[in-house]
Amino acid sequence: MGDNRIERLQTGDLELGATEAVQRHVTRTVVQPAPVTQRKLDFEHSRPRWLRECMAEATGVFFYVYPGIAATANFILNKANPAYSSFFQIGWAYSIGIAFAIICCAPTSGGHFNPAITICFWLWQGFPAKKVPYYIFSQIFGAFVAGLILMGQYHQQISEFKAATEAAGLPVVSPTGPAGILCAFPLPTQTNQGYLFMIEFFVDSFIGIVIWSCLDPANPFVSPQSAPFTIGLAYGVMVWGFADVTISTNLARDLGTRIVAAIFFGGEAFSYDNGYAWISILVNVPATIFATGYYEFLMRDSLKKIGAGHAVHEHGEEGLSRHLSRRGILEDGSGVVKTKSQGDY
Repeated sequence: MGDNRIERLQTGDLELGATEAVQRHVTRTVVQPAPVTQRKLDFEHSRPRWLRECMAEATGVFFYVYPGIAATANFILNKANPAYSSFFQIGWAYSIGIAFAIICCAPTSGGHFNPAITICFWLWQGFPAKKVPYYIFSQIFGAFVAGLILMGQYHQQISEFKAATEAAGLPVVSPTGPAGILCAFPLPTQTNQGYLFMIEFFVDSFIGIVIWSCLDPANPFVSPQSAPFTIGLAYGVMVWGFADVTISTNLARDLGTRIVAAIFFGGEAFSYDNGYAWISILVNVPATIFATGYYEFLMRDSLKKIGAGHAVHEHGEEGLSRHLSRRGILEDGSGVVKTKSQGDY
């Protein structure tokens, strides 16, 4: 036999593969993988951390945007056959894509995947300012690559659709035209810029509060395992509720694919409807700052965060003790924090 390890003959063992992820939940053992070589450790150590973080952010946005615009392409290119796609399917494509992005890439970069979220981490959580520009660039780049690859994969269908659209005298850059596959464009009846701003602002604020609450370690209702899917569903329900009135939800997702749209369909991708693109691109940032600020000022409980072991007082245990004493808060031997008059804190 090519494999002399006699333990591989034990019929109760599970071979290497997906079973590694569930080995804690089964009674049989999994054959141990080969030892990690020093060469592999040296190689991994030599990789610049900034490069790993950039690639993780770009890959995560790619994972999120790629299935979303693919579902949109199915929807727009096959209007005559609704079996191919619908807003419902598009919402699920973005939702599951976001979950996959967080699961696959967040362990490396923290899983921002949105320039507004990166800015909010810098603003509220002490994320290093020097990392903000290259995180944002990476996120936009990931969406750009997703758009390019989709255009390559759907080249024949999109070319035929573009020709048919032009032959019918219809605009190529429109929500139902070829460019609409890649990024958001309002309907011809949606000419009120203030209305479009309001829709985008409230949708992005909704998503921002859900994200910030899921990332709060003191939140007892969201586990690390469920957070990717909860955040993904926040995007999904906004697609299902507001896609027909035009939303983008993410600066990187919109700008990256809009650049691709401009390359293939012209500069009108940015000038359409008196420059709607800047609402689609930029509103996400103030909306997310508003949402996370709302959570930080009105809903955050940092004492619970400290009590759960996810943060420390800036002046250490002495500073925490002074705070508890001043506020009439007691801590018993088990670490449970209580007030003198209100019971459990």
